[in-house]
Amino acid sequence: MTLKTRKPSGAVPWPLILIEGGEKSGKSWSCAELSGSGKVGQTYWIDFTEDGADEYGAVLGARYLVIDHNGSWGDILQQVEEVKAEAGRAAQAGGPPVVLVIDSMSIEWELLKDWATQRAKGSKSNKEKLRRDPAAEIKVPMNLWNDATARHRRLMTHLMTFPGIVVMTARGKEVASLDDNGRPIENSKEYKVEGNKTLAFDASVWVRLSRDTPPVIVGARSVHAGIRPGRDDPKPVPDFNLEWLIFDVLKCDPRKAHTRRIVEPKAERLPEHLRDEAIQPTTGPDRLRELWEEAKQLDYGSVIVPNEQGQEELLPSLLRRLGTARAAMKTGGQQRQARLESLWAQTDFGNDADARTQWMTEILGRPVAADEQLDDTDAEKVITRLDAYIRKNTPPGEQGRPAA
Repeated sequence: MTLKTRKPSGAVPWPLILIEGGEKSGKSWSCAELSGSGKVGQTYWIDFTEDGADEYGAVLGARYLVIDHNGSWGDILQQVEEVKAEAGRAAQAGGPPVVLVIDSMSIEWELLKDWATQRAKGSKSNKEKLRRDPAAEIKVPMNLWNDATARHRRLMTHLMTFPGIVVMTARGKEVASLDDNGRPIENSKEYKVEGNKTLAFDASVWVRLSRDTPPVIVGARSVHAGIRPGRDDPKPVPDFNLEWLIFDVLKCDPRKAHTRRIVEPKAERLPEHLRDEAIQPTTGPDRLRELWEEAKQLDYGSVIVPNEQGQEELLPSLLRRLGTARAAMKTGGQQRQARLESLWAQTDFGNDADARTQWMTEILGRPVAADEQLDDTDAEKVITRLDAYIRKNTPPGEQGRPAA
């Protein structure tokens, strides 16, 4: 494999900003204020039932559009995709950056949790449990949590690769610390951002607002912000506003900014997937060779799987054995086809396609298409009958010679 490298560009990517804090701390106000900046283009606002988008339109200078959605996940995701496409067109044209506000990611995760819970309630066992006790606790199984997380990840991938500015709001507050069993620890508190557990990790900038203290830049993935992880404390900024953060602190230059490059891990095919395809009778020797190469690349050389007889066998050995057998069958099929053509040539109707088709239909007892490739069993039947026909109709001493 060839080593693939490139030099770092040093360019600042488009920011994905998380602005969180307690209730009435100014999160939405800051977003409305940013929309009035002369350094940004059109701002779009998605309201996850916070019901503040209309009112904050009265903030001095605010100029954003509220996205109407029907509350379904599919419609919300589609609207995000449409805004993303619009942002891409604006960036391509060299215009001011499009801004997308998501208010709030706390509600977004609550909706996904409710979705998983409702699905859990629909299982047969939980329906019976709720029938016996309508107030029974329903635990959401891991597979449903995984589905909810996958939905959240699809949204976050769009936000992380947005060709413009994204601002996410979220609720944050101090809560009682919990031990490993989920029980409160006495006289202990911790600060918690309400939302998916990876929300703060995915953001490129994390800002905390409070009604009582100045805004704080908790962290920033930036060489310009002056906050060194593990060395510098979060930075209080009394005169905070999003325009200052984006263009002065982060040094985001719309002419040079780029979308974040996210390399999603590719879902590798499991050994069982390769085995299942290999044992299909229609999988030919060329495809089996490709499956063997794939198994090699995936480092499945020592993986044991059940073969077509249910016995354990090394996956590469299984693929090699089946490939050899199918290649022999293919060669045998080619030889049978050549034998058929030779026999047809020795009949008085071998050049008449309709006559050949009618003859094979009578032999096999089913309709046969003119260009149909016979399987091994049918081909042997036709060969046997053709051979008998030719012997019966060939004078002594001329058998084995093509008919004139």
